[in-house]
Amino acid sequence: MNRTEKQAAVAALAAVFAETSMVVVTQNAGLTVADVTDLRRKVRAAGATYKVAKNRLATLALDGTQFDGIKPMLKGPTALAWAADPVAVAKVIVEFAKTNDKLVLVGGSLGSQVLDANGLKALAELPSLDALRAQLVGLISTPATRIAGVVQAPAGQLARVFGVYAKTGEAEAA
Repeated sequence: MNRTEKQAAVAALAAVFAETSMVVVTQNAGLTVADVTDLRRKVRAAGATYKVAKNRLATLALDGTQFDGIKPMLKGPTALAWAADPVAVAKVIVEFAKTNDKLVLVGGSLGSQVLDANGLKALAELPSLDALRAQLVGLISTPATRIAGVVQAPAGQLARVFGVYAKTGEAEAA
């Protein structure tokens, strides 16, 4: 890499760090090309990105960002994963690390909060953003459905009472 390519790589990583909410740091020594391809496919399906980065360039790109705390984690053969949805990227990386022992979780950062490997595993246990939205909609719609049922119940009871009176009135007239 020449100087201009390095500057472009630092600028691209800095732009990513400015836009994302979660960065995961992994060590990928010993992963085969097939393993990395499979991991990238899974990460991409979750709406995230997985990239092997040169530690020195990543350290330069981290300067002045909210992810500054992960600099000490950038040692050895590292790769970074990031996404707007923090739970999605953590889930994919943690699940892959369970099945492939050559991918080592080093840590990460959720905003300015630095996480170790156990913190990433705990984050991966949370429901995804879409699942949380669905739960919230369910919580909001359930009381509305119950209110509609309660409001409609007295009208239904009145209709039944009037129906009974109408039948008794017809029976008396006959």
